[in-house]
Amino acid sequence: METTSSRGRLAPGSASKLNLLVDVLLCVGALVGSAALLGHPLQPGNPDAWLLASLGALTWLLAGTALCFYDPRFSDRSVLDDVALSSIAVVGTTGVLFLTRLMLLSSPPLVALSLFPVLLWATVVGARLLFRRLAPREAPLEEALVLGIGALGRVTGEDLTAHGRRRVAGYLAFSGEKAPSGASLPVLGRVEQLEEVLCTVQVDVVYIAGNALKHAQEMQAAIKLCERFGLPFALPLHSFRMDRARPTRSTATGDSYLHFVTHAPHHHQMALKRLFDITASALALGVLSPLLLGVAAVIKLTSRGPIFFKQKRVGLNGKPFHMLKFRSMVVNAEELKARLEALNEQTGPVFKMKNDPRITRIGRFIRKYSIDELPQLINVLRGEMSVVGPRPPIPSEVEKYATWQRRRLSVRPGLTCIWQVSGRNQISFEDWMYLDMRYIDHWSLGTDLGLILKTVPVVLTGSGAS
Repeated sequence: METTSSRGRLAPGSASKLNLLVDVLLCVGALVGSAALLGHPLQPGNPDAWLLASLGALTWLLAGTALCFYDPRFSDRSVLDDVALSSIAVVGTTGVLFLTRLMLLSSPPLVALSLFPVLLWATVVGARLLFRRLAPREAPLEEALVLGIGALGRVTGEDLTAHGRRRVAGYLAFSGEKAPSGASLPVLGRVEQLEEVLCTVQVDVVYIAGNALKHAQEMQAAIKLCERFGLPFALPLHSFRMDRARPTRSTATGDSYLHFVTHAPHHHQMALKRLFDITASALALGVLSPLLLGVAAVIKLTSRGPIFFKQKRVGLNGKPFHMLKFRSMVVNAEELKARLEALNEQTGPVFKMKNDPRITRIGRFIRKYSIDELPQLINVLRGEMSVVGPRPPIPSEVEKYATWQRRRLSVRPGLTCIWQVSGRNQISFEDWMYLDMRYIDHWSLGTDLGLILKTVPVVLTGSGAS
């Protein structure tokens, strides 16, 4: 549901992405400029100059990502925090370049880099101040559900709207609460309907804005339900409700809520995971382009229909997106599926069939070796998927999920996960879900790397595929 105030806004996170691109260019510019100002210009034909420029940009990219400098979720940091993070990134990048210069005999003298940190720090801090003013013009990043239509619930919704980082998808009323006359709140029902609402409305966070004295049981039930769904939730920081009073400084108490998540957030590791996703998917698309073009040609020449198959899937926190695959089935495969439901060989709401008659000749080959999944690298590059994560389900499957199974939607879906390296179609649906929960609960960058290494031989041998 789009509000009038949200129309014409910038895309969510666009300021941070543009800031990152500008800073990388400023890093290269500061390197070239410092050398030129000190009389030691970097020659374009000098391979060492290209190495220094590339290494400087890469180091800045890694440092900025590791520090969550460009994470839009932290756009409300203070100016001093931004300056401090910029300084850390400048020092790290300068150190790497100086060490690299010591190992390169044909590069400009070290004095040519002495002005680099000054130029870089001044330009990136200036750019950051500019983009801080641009960030409030972005559309909201997340959808929030507010439990409570009393004074606290209404103030919470007003604060979320004022800050602009989250959009209120709706409200649920606690027992005994009524919306005041004249208030135009999008009330979706009562708190006891929370599970039904979470199954039908895409929500990223739940604000439990109840009175702890009056609504203790309802608040506790809501907490348990959010935990089962794997949804972040927030509880009031104070036990007392204030109808009109406000803190004298907004930074003193944040948004007046304590925020909880159902698994360790690992913000810095998650930022590096996203950087890896972008780099790996872009490189893979470039390296595999001959294979991708060849498969596309064969599909077009051997069967009627489009090259790609676009299917609606459910992503992070229930957000839908269109997943891309090479078409491996006949054009009317979805229509034929209803006739084959009785032959389903997989338990649970998913459909799997070893000798599926809908699969084309080339389709059987590319499915066996997971070549049909390669276009999903585009989904990874766009941020809809990750290299490693639970496989994205289709909406009809999610509708049949038990409550605890919906927690697999609390992380970004991926190309591969534990299921892919544990037998794929040879394991039951229930075990598949438990494997995904194990991945979510024990995630780390090391886990992702291990799963990627295990996936390679599984894909090359076609083990467990059908």
